[in-house]
Amino acid sequence: MAELRGGGIQGRHREKVRLLDNTYDSIISPENLLEAWKEFIRGKHKRKDVQEFELHLADDLLSINRELVSKTYRHSHYEAFNISDPKPRNIHKARVKDRVVHRAIYRILYPFFDRLFIADSYSCRNNKGVHKALERFQSFARKASQNHTRTVWALKCDVRKFFASIDQNILRHILEKHIPDQDILNLLSEIIGSFHTKEGKGLPLGNLTSQLLVNVYMNEFDQFMKHQVNAKYYIRYADDFVIFSKNKEQLKAILLQISIFLESRLGLTLHPDKVFIKTVASGVDFLGWTHFSDHRVLRTVTKNRAFRNMREKEGKQETVESYLGLMKHGNAYKLRKRIENSYP
Repeated sequence: MAELRGGGIQGRHREKVRLLDNTYDSIISPENLLEAWKEFIRGKHKRKDVQEFELHLADDLLSINRELVSKTYRHSHYEAFNISDPKPRNIHKARVKDRVVHRAIYRILYPFFDRLFIADSYSCRNNKGVHKALERFQSFARKASQNHTRTVWALKCDVRKFFASIDQNILRHILEKHIPDQDILNLLSEIIGSFHTKEGKGLPLGNLTSQLLVNVYMNEFDQFMKHQVNAKYYIRYADDFVIFSKNKEQLKAILLQISIFLESRLGLTLHPDKVFIKTVASGVDFLGWTHFSDHRVLRTVTKNRAFRNMREKEGKQETVESYLGLMKHGNAYKLRKRIENSYP
């Protein structure tokens, strides 16, 4: 089999669609709502809105259950605020009641959908994450280059305004393929429709359900890459993805297929300033690091942001330790010593 074999948008492969066995009752049961609360409250005991909910916990959970049983549950409005780490983002925070519902849904749906995802999707999944993606990058670069004895090219892409561009109707249709229970679909539709950047578009950054739903959405693309494009060395983390090949022209052809699929099937476009094809030996920017054949270094913008945040938070221990932990995953010895000397 070729390392990358181009396939048409309507390739021959047809994945067998798996269906969720769980029912609406398994999501809305008092037992599942209580477990959802126990998971949700971890590390949040001191927050005022959580304490207020907990004052009448039994009544609050029973009230949620009654609304879900009677199908009168309606999602509340969000509290919006901005953060700037790692880059400016608009976060939308749901009320405690709604976040308990999100967690109850997540507890039932995540195990099912996680089994459908490809191994090399790393965002918001158990036993995955950024560091595993970075390790996979090095592994794939080594394999594709035959242990760095051949020139290997990397196609690196980023989706433009990812969360804001999710088409809610396309997402609903994807969910319908896998979920036969109409009551679950209606509940998901209520949550999906509780937020939009413009009519019918967008998911809120901050919802636990959003983390799962964007992976469900992008799983359509992952399956296309693995089964129609046949990309052997492909990694995705949220809306960032990279493909390796010894053939630069082949990657150019793949880029065209990617653009067509994303626009026609998912309503997404690639960020024009964040798409490139270059050799790994010249340095590939991926997930905050610049990767070379045998090492990786922290991106200058990531490094500057780290020191700015530590200054703004006056060397707060948790902030310093988080950045020291980050720098253990690459060639950053001098940076770590500089931080340790500045914030002993």
